[in-house]
Formats: sequence, C-alpha cells, structure tokens
Amino acid sequence: MGKGRDMRIILSGQRSFGAAVLGLLRERGDDVLAVYAPHDGKLATAAGLARVPWRLAGTLRHDTMPPEPDLIIAAHSHDFIGRRSRAACRYGAIGYHPSLLPRHRGRDAVRWTVLMGDPIAGGTVFWLSDTVDGGPIAKQDWCMARPGDGPSEIWRRDLFPMGVRLLAEVLQDLDANRVVRVPQDQELATWEPSFDGAPRLFRPELAMIGDAGYRVTADPSAAKSAGQ
Repeated sequence: MGKGRDMRIILSGQRSFGAAVLGLLRERGDDVLAVYAPHDGKLATAAGLARVPWRLAGTLRHDTMPPEPDLIIAAHSHDFIGRRSRAACRYGAIGYHPSLLPRHRGRDAVRWTVLMGDPIAGGTVFWLSDTVDGGPIAKQDWCMARPGDGPSEIWRRDLFPMGVRLLAEVLQDLDANRVVRVPQDQELATWEPSFDGAPRLFRPELAMIGDAGYRVTADPSAAKSAGQ
C-alpha cells in the first residue's frame, strides 16, 4: 500500500539525532508543523535552514502546539510529552530509546549497556505514555556490542542509524494505517539513573498530575506502586 496524505508531525528533540530525524521527515515530504529544541543546538539550526517553525524546548503544551497534528516524535528529547499533548494527535506520540526496552530505561541507556557488559545492544521505537520509557513497542532491533566498544562508538556505528531507520519503518506502518503496539514486559524492566545527576524530565503539563487515575512514573517499581 502506498503512502497516503503527508503526515502532520511535531518534532521534539536535539543534537545530531534530532537533526537527522528532521532530515528524514523532509525527505518523506511530511509537513513538519514545528520543531521544539534547545535554541543553540544542531536541531534548531537545521530547522532554521529548512524554514521549519522552531520553538524552545520545554514549551510543548497541548494548548499552544500547532493544530491537528498526526504525530509527535521525540528524537533525543529530554522533555516529557504530556497526556493532553499526546491525545491532541491523531496517533499519539512516539520516541526512540537506544536500548532493548524494557531493559535500560532511563537517560543513560547506552552507557549502562556498556558498563554492564551486555553482549547485545539495541534500539526501540515506542509509544510515549505516562510511564517514562514504558509505553508499548512499535518497532525494535538489536546489534552486537563489540569488545572495546565505548558508548560513543556503539551509538555512532549502530544505534544512531538504527534509530533513524526504525522511525522510518514506523512512519511507513502509519502510512499504511498499521499501528503496532506491543506491551512491554514489566517483569523484565530495569531503570538506571543518570551518570551526571541530570534533573528529572521537565513536565510542562503538571496540572494534570493528581487527576483521577493519572500518575507520571519514572520506573517500573513506582509504576506498580501507583497501580499502573
């Protein structure tokens, strides 16, 4: 089945990976409604060169985002995409995580993969949810971790291009009206802290926290205690 109408996409991210995903969207001919990124990074620069509307990272909210998006993509984004923002999209929101989820949830997944000596690494495109890195899986692939690999080597050689490819494959699925959502196995989930003591994810829609049945959780044990 061929591609239907152009997807209307909001991109939230940063750095070279975010810029590569923007390039993917432009190659596909998608309508990038806005890019949310730090003001001094590669993604903001790429958005400016492509004449795509740029907005500051951390300002993505359901009541200020461009109207009628089909999808939000998080590409190396450290901002939490709130429930109302996700619900405002036709499909919701997806993100790329450089691990074989549910293993190595958290901000430094690649570093923990290397530190723990995992022989197999991988990447996952997943549907964003109220649990950080805990939403259903849309697409996943693996690669071998080579002896002597550091985080930057395995990221540049394998996980970066894998992420762009997996996002492209998920977009192709959506073009054909195929929506894949495979629940993560919570019994296998692990969560590791950030190496640099980075602050918790910025959550711009905190007003929703405390609504009936709504909790934002950072790890599987917290999710269980919150009844998720």
